[in-house]
Amino acid sequence: MEIDYDKDYLESNSLEPLSVDSVYQLWSKTYNTQGKTDWSHLFPYYDENIVFQDSIQRVEGIVEFKSMCQRLTTRCESLSMELKNVLKSDNIIMIEWIMTMSFKKYPSTPLYGSTRLTLNDKGLIAEQRDYYDMWGDIFNNIPRFNKMYRRFLARKFG
Repeated sequence: MEIDYDKDYLESNSLEPLSVDSVYQLWSKTYNTQGKTDWSHLFPYYDENIVFQDSIQRVEGIVEFKSMCQRLTTRCESLSMELKNVLKSDNIIMIEWIMTMSFKKYPSTPLYGSTRLTLNDKGLIAEQRDYYDMWGDIFNNIPRFNKMYRRFLARKFG
């Protein structure tokens, strides 16, 4: 069942409805080849009451969401994202990705994850939930510690 979004709202704000193709196009502009991130073209697609959550934080509201994006940009020497798969069903868009981050004095670290975007009746992103194993992916790049961490997880959590 396809959700009937408020297309007048999107058109009056010069926004193309989010689809699999537009997500690939828009998100590919976010992380350019120089590693400089720019989310400004995505922010209009977010509802002012956006709720964002990942494994370490939850933020509510577009002002807090923009601040969180800026903090990530400031902490990273470079940041890139490769979209592997994008799927849409009704008002849910799922994105599978590999994000590669480089911090000062540390090697580039790929994080493997996915994002669930929930669209409201206007077609704007009302909720974003990111799923990833940040520590496991980071620890994979630390010699000896990576094996110790994996053994610990297997022993404690099966």
